Amino acid sequence: MFDATAHFSLARASALLTFVLSIFVGPSALVGQTLDDPPREGVFADVPSLDALVTFANGQSDLRVALERYNEDRAALHRRYDVEFSPTLRARLRGFYGDWQSRLGALDFDDLNHEGQLDYVMLSNRLVFELDMLDAEERFTAEMAPLVPFAPVITDLQERRREREPIVGRVAAQTLDDLANEVEALTETLRRGSVGETSRAERVSAFRAANHLGSLRRTLRDWYGYYAGYDPLFTWWAETAYERADAAIGAHVDVIREDVAGIRGTAQDPIIGDPIGVAGLRAHLAHEMIPYTAEELIAIGYAELAWCEEQLLIASREMGYGDDWRGAQEAVKELAVPPGGKPEVIRQLADQSLAFVEETGSITLSPLAAEIWRMQMMSPERQLINPFFTGGEVLSVSYPTNTMEHDLKLMSMRGNNPHFNRATVHHELIPGHHFQGFMTDRFNSHRSMFRTPFWGEGWAVYWEMLLWDADFPRGPEDKIGMLFWRMHRAARIIFSLSFHLEQMTPQEAIDFLVERVGHEYANAEAEVRRSFQSTYSPLYQVGYMMGALQFRALYGELVDSGEMTAREYHDAVLLGGRMPVEMVRARLTGQPIGRDHQASWRFYGDPLN
Repeated sequence: MFDATAHFSLARASALLTFVLSIFVGPSALVGQTLDDPPREGVFADVPSLDALVTFANGQSDLRVALERYNEDRAALHRRYDVEFSPTLRARLRGFYGDWQSRLGALDFDDLNHEGQLDYVMLSNRLVFELDMLDAEERFTAEMAPLVPFAPVITDLQERRREREPIVGRVAAQTLDDLANEVEALTETLRRGSVGETSRAERVSAFRAANHLGSLRRTLRDWYGYYAGYDPLFTWWAETAYERADAAIGAHVDVIREDVAGIRGTAQDPIIGDPIGVAGLRAHLAHEMIPYTAEELIAIGYAELAWCEEQLLIASREMGYGDDWRGAQEAVKELAVPPGGKPEVIRQLADQSLAFVEETGSITLSPLAAEIWRMQMMSPERQLINPFFTGGEVLSVSYPTNTMEHDLKLMSMRGNNPHFNRATVHHELIPGHHFQGFMTDRFNSHRSMFRTPFWGEGWAVYWEMLLWDADFPRGPEDKIGMLFWRMHRAARIIFSLSFHLEQMTPQEAIDFLVERVGHEYANAEAEVRRSFQSTYSPLYQVGYMMGALQFRALYGELVDSGEMTAREYHDAVLLGGRMPVEMVRARLTGQPIGRDHQASWRFYGDPLN
């Protein structure tokens, strides 16, 4: 794939450098830089072959520096215009994205190397998506406006400060006093119940508004703290008015959350979520380069769930439970280790999975990556929304603490038993998330902006499938444990997409996990809450199994056919960096692509026929 003799022509390098410099930078901004900078010193000391690194450097994308510039400039704009849902920020970003679209359109696509063409297509796709999300944000802002009509006042204060305009203490105090009056009046209206019975759509909007108002309150605190104490006249005028306005906003947040959204900070709080509908899913699927409809993906989820159930019956019979797979699963859950014993289980499973993968020789592993990973214990509060492990270089272990209620202790232990962990430790560590991060920090790191759960989570679940096929489970108990997670991934596709299509409520999603997968109730509730009330993208839960199926289909296309070895395939995926798996396929096959490339890889055939 990577041609060690590849090089840039002087004319092409000059044209590309001019392109990069023309985007919001001065002519001297990149003096001394070249488009094929060598690897940073010392970064690759753990890689055995320097020849391979030279080959890799020579095959770098023509647009690497351009994408790095885009990413840094976008981040700078968000730091400069730091008020959430600000019309000023939206306008600035629309201009920014539109300018990049124009510059890309003027670039000679055919003159780019293949890696550069991939980056071109991915950036072009990303720009369309970013503009779609700005339109959605504008709709959200309009829906929230009746609950936060005073938001422009706070936005204007912060943006005037960012414009470095001088402050007049008396005027600022009056603005704050008027703000407090408006907030208190609206809060009283809501308290009297004049909003009436709230619909689900209104609760969704209220939930969003409460979060937005919390952000605005922090913005106001930041604005006030910039002047208070440093400007004596400002402080003399504004201190009392600010304290009143801050308290009024706090009370308003409470009323919106409790009286309108119905959230009171208890374990019984409703899971509200924010379904994005058919149009929203269509935009997200296009961004992820998935050429299937939501209905087709749900059908794939059910097909994979059915396969898991067949395998579950086989394992159940091996354990002597006949077709009572629930009984077999319950027996496995009871094999949880005592409190305090979980770190040793993790260590043993990490060593076993690493040794197993090394023995297969199917991927080039790094001794340094195996050396540096660490463990920490997850707090009881975080376990309410993350009932299972999370990982990377630091593996966060979910297991009960002394402060948890008795039932929650038992559910946490049962749901995190060693046999269930058989699939999760290598998922989180090596060759899963930790090794992914280790490699993508070192190779094609400019593609981090294209991170997607279909690549990130999909890769980790793909290895669960690969190790299953290679007889990693040592007996039926391990099979029960690994199948639990595989069923869980299939169920995520079904319940998350059904929710966004408004065909399944959060409570129905909880019941589905309990009844079809065998979740402990508290763990199922935490999983659904995590899915719908966190910062995860709408397709995040879909990406686990669907990305794994993409990687598996590509393995069949390249490795089973004999075009690549398993090691070559897996190494090439990680060296390429984070990207939609359709682009991984184009990269590894050398597939010609056009500047207007659209997702077309039907990696699962036609699931509805």
